[in-house]
Amino acid sequence: MKRPPEPAGDFTETRASTELAYDGGLLRLRRDEVRLPGGAPAWREYVEHPGAVMMMAFLDDGQVLLERQFRYPMGRHYIELPAGKMEKGEPPLETARRELVEECGYEAADWWHMATLHPCIGYSNEVIELYGARGLRHVGARLDPGEHLEVFAAPVESALEWVREGLIQDTKTMIGLFWWSRFGRTEVK
Repeated sequence: MKRPPEPAGDFTETRASTELAYDGGLLRLRRDEVRLPGGAPAWREYVEHPGAVMMMAFLDDGQVLLERQFRYPMGRHYIELPAGKMEKGEPPLETARRELVEECGYEAADWWHMATLHPCIGYSNEVIELYGARGLRHVGARLDPGEHLEVFAAPVESALEWVREGLIQDTKTMIGLFWWSRFGRTEVK
């Protein structure tokens, strides 16, 4: 398979200084002075994110677990694949294992890494590691305080149809489902 062409030149921006503009419970906002390729100064603001994982967890019948969750910034409920943020120093796979139990109430016998997503490259350093899981065993959910969601299972084909119909609008979930429909079908037996 043909690879993309190499860059024709170096247009890397280099950090001259950085300042923490805001430090919240989940996110931090940075304001950096950078030097453009020609040496001119410019400012870049971006959100520092601790990183996250998302899981495509498959029941024995091949259905995938989904969640319905209220998302305050948008003021409505969304259907999503299970996901959660990484704790400081926590490896992504351990986050996936922890979040699957906490949110969905399942442990998985088999795990595999599917993809790495950078959802907001223009204004955040967030990285989402996408994992597949199977061999599920229900152990009971352990939601964090203040976390409210509904878990249900659906065939991947139904979830993809819900994307087409606009019922699933969460970008990371759409990418996970599309990725699976194109590349992942051989993973679940």
